[in-house]
Amino acid sequence: MKNYLQEMIKRKDLLFYLVKSGLKAEHRNSWLGYFWWLLDPLLNVLVYYFLVVIILQRDDIPNFPLFLVIGLVVWRCISSSINSSSKSIMRYSSIINQVYLPKSIFPLSFTLTQLFNFAFGFVVIAIFLAIYRVMPGWEAVFLPFIILVQTVFLLAVGLFLGYITVFVRDIDNLITYVTRIFFYASPIIWAGGRLGGTGFAWVIDYNPIAIIVTSYRDVLMYKDLPDFLGLFIILLLSSAVVVYMLYYYSKNEHKIIKSL
Repeated sequence: MKNYLQEMIKRKDLLFYLVKSGLKAEHRNSWLGYFWWLLDPLLNVLVYYFLVVIILQRDDIPNFPLFLVIGLVVWRCISSSINSSSKSIMRYSSIINQVYLPKSIFPLSFTLTQLFNFAFGFVVIAIFLAIYRVMPGWEAVFLPFIILVQTVFLLAVGLFLGYITVFVRDIDNLITYVTRIFFYASPIIWAGGRLGGTGFAWVIDYNPIAIIVTSYRDVLMYKDLPDFLGLFIILLLSSAVVVYMLYYYSKNEHKIIKSL
């Protein structure tokens, strides 16, 4: 395990290169490039605002467009990280078969790539905060902690899915439906409090994505403290998964080469 981590540190230049190349490849054939990270949340807000407010006539959430944009920006980072990191090892299979590299560096690079893109989404959130004249309080100092929890959580999921997908290729197709379930089971376009009297409150209480999204809204919109207990549990469990997966990678990377 120690030697494996030392090898990853030696390959830090490769990690930076993978992140940089991943950012370029993501927008290589796009005219608007990184502007899509600004435009996509705006278009999604329009779509879901039309659906929820105009069609369903549910307008009981104050500053609903701001509520929407926070949820959609966070969700895009989460879903993009899960989808890209799950395919990360398969994507670089040609390199892996030729040169020895720590295989865990590939899910890590894709997670960091989406974290960089996530920064563009905060520009959109800042614009909506200004439009609705919502000034975050001192609670915003916990924003880096929430981002840290989200990153460790996504890294844990990415390391696990990146390894499993090598051996079970159908996982890639299944992820599409699983992420869709989590989208509708999390308060992305609706308020979590609506499940309070339905017997499904556990969907929010034990859903890590729901806890993360709600924590962003707490510190940015409502000047409230985030759910520290939920965030610490996510951080603790995710950190344990990351450590275990790194150990597992170090002992079983030869199986990845044989499968590829």
